[in-house]
Amino acid sequence: MFTKILIANRGEIACRVIRTARRMGIRSVAVYSEADAGARHVRLADEAVCIGPAPARESYLAGEKIIAACQATGAQAVHPGYGFLSENEEFAEACAANGIVFIGPPVSAIRAMGLKSESKKLMEQAGVPLTPGYHGDEQAPDFLREQADEIGYPVLIKASAGGGGKGMRAVWQGEEFAAALASCRREAASAFGDDHVLIEKYLQRPRHIEIQVFGDSHGNCLYLFERDCSVQRRHQKVLEEAPAPGMTPERRAAMGKAAVDAAKAVGYVGAGTVEFIVNQDGTFYFMEMNTRLQVEHPVTEMITGLDLVEWQFKVAAGEPLPLAQEQLSIRGHALEARIYAEDAAKGFLPATGRLTHLAPPAESLHVRVDTGVEQDDEITPHYDPMIAKLIVWDENRERALARMLQALADYRIVGVTSNVGFLARLVACPAFANADLDTGLIEREHDFLFPGADAAQPPRDAWLIAALAELLRDRNYGQAHAAASGDPHSPWHLRDGWRANGAARREILLRADCCEKRVAASYQGDGFRLELDGQAAVAAGRLNEAGGLRADLDGRRLTVTVVAAGEKRHVFFDGMSFIFAAIDPLFHAGAGGGAEGGLTAPMPGKVIALLAEAGTRVEKGAPLIVLEAMKMEHTLAAPAAGTVKAFCYAVGEQVADGAELLEFQPDN
Repeated sequence: MFTKILIANRGEIACRVIRTARRMGIRSVAVYSEADAGARHVRLADEAVCIGPAPARESYLAGEKIIAACQATGAQAVHPGYGFLSENEEFAEACAANGIVFIGPPVSAIRAMGLKSESKKLMEQAGVPLTPGYHGDEQAPDFLREQADEIGYPVLIKASAGGGGKGMRAVWQGEEFAAALASCRREAASAFGDDHVLIEKYLQRPRHIEIQVFGDSHGNCLYLFERDCSVQRRHQKVLEEAPAPGMTPERRAAMGKAAVDAAKAVGYVGAGTVEFIVNQDGTFYFMEMNTRLQVEHPVTEMITGLDLVEWQFKVAAGEPLPLAQEQLSIRGHALEARIYAEDAAKGFLPATGRLTHLAPPAESLHVRVDTGVEQDDEITPHYDPMIAKLIVWDENRERALARMLQALADYRIVGVTSNVGFLARLVACPAFANADLDTGLIEREHDFLFPGADAAQPPRDAWLIAALAELLRDRNYGQAHAAASGDPHSPWHLRDGWRANGAARREILLRADCCEKRVAASYQGDGFRLELDGQAAVAAGRLNEAGGLRADLDGRRLTVTVVAAGEKRHVFFDGMSFIFAAIDPLFHAGAGGGAEGGLTAPMPGKVIALLAEAGTRVEKGAPLIVLEAMKMEHTLAAPAAGTVKAFCYAVGEQVADGAELLEFQPDN
């Protein structure tokens, strides 16, 4: 077994590998970019080596720097995690050439499965069922359009070297094909350095089910059951679960056999995932094989009781698989939710910022949190904006769903926009709860998952809690100020509303996205009488420095959290979260309007295409400019019919969040 390994990755997977290595008595070496100098995985590792500036191509994708770090620290093996160099055959070859063990499959297996078109040919020879489509080498746009016409719409264009939904577009009619192909190729070239694509029939309401496989260097290969990854946005997974709802023992055995056949066809060693697209009638087709550990591997660990990273170490060290197929069994049900810094309501745009308050749910037998960040860490535009993976387990799916809802309700994130609220609605969605699953579920249930402004209005209790927290925060400040003064017992320090003539009364002005309200507060002993919209409530409570609030509201005892960040007040209440702005009524903003007629960047990124010419008139919804952020393309469209007067940035230039991208003059 190894005595020291290097983790060629970052974030939660690096932290996970470090923890397993420590449990096995193996020392760990972390690599990091300049942007990650204070990252959690760097703090956890026994040693750490800086390998370059923030851009991944100059750090985490620079294989020669990682090899040099191994040599400098004496690391015997490299664990690549997922993403970055995990499926890079040149890097795996370089490790072998330098006497370093690559904790992953053989180079030949990476090469065979790395190009989707080539892997399809191998799977056809191995008897693994394939989706109808074109997987050849001819890449002329007109030829590919002909193939798509012959297959029949809708079709799916997929980057041959791709993964994670990058370089993938569904095309519903022939007129859309050329633009979709060009976009796929740009995205594929940027993400993978290869713009080769394949065309497949786009199945209606399919499920995405994958099989975890494991092979060793002694010729053994087995499967560790399935994961259902059907719930996706932009072809990227959002929720995963194991086992797959509705899976019969017969279908599980058939899919498991097909997955093992696929792995054996390429002499697979280590952890891998064979992904299938599955019709509602249960027929399944091979999509691709990911020659690495998957993001969603924890759900497999939760239902099997195994540590797949430990298995990776053992197999890479030449040991046989710890168990045989007949020794494996499924226990209970597990769900994983990917907690991202992103704005679900704005097309899942990635968000950046500092995690000024981060309190995940408590871990237990039933709840696990895999994360690469802690409070005060920053989510930067340089890497994937994942905050954590939230995994829950229970004896059956119904109870696991309840566990997940409670865990999401207990998650507290302030400082960046997150998808926690969206995930809670997704888990509560009747279609998901009833296992009516397919890869279009999010689009199909759009109205439930993206409630309008009226539905999102905070309830009355949330307004009252926000006002109570303001009053208690003011009282705490007075007490702290008195304690620090030379006369801590002076009555002039007290903020208890005492007046010589009558009771004190003040107003708390709060604003949510939907509206603005005034809460009138009268002091009553240790508590307050609050009036909102003509109705009164009696309130009291204690507020700690972390925002924990024990509140009594009209005789009800509530435990909530109210976190202050600037003028914003984040209220976590009854399994939901609301953001209020505390308005100072004595402050009046100066006159002046915002820029009109402009189009601004919804996130930091790079301009990769200008789709119109300055001086031309366009219709509402016409695509104008394409930004790339987090290796994904985002097309910005005309907000109305009008004229593009000028672009503010050229192709290739970086833009900041909120930067004005172009001057636009509406027709009216």
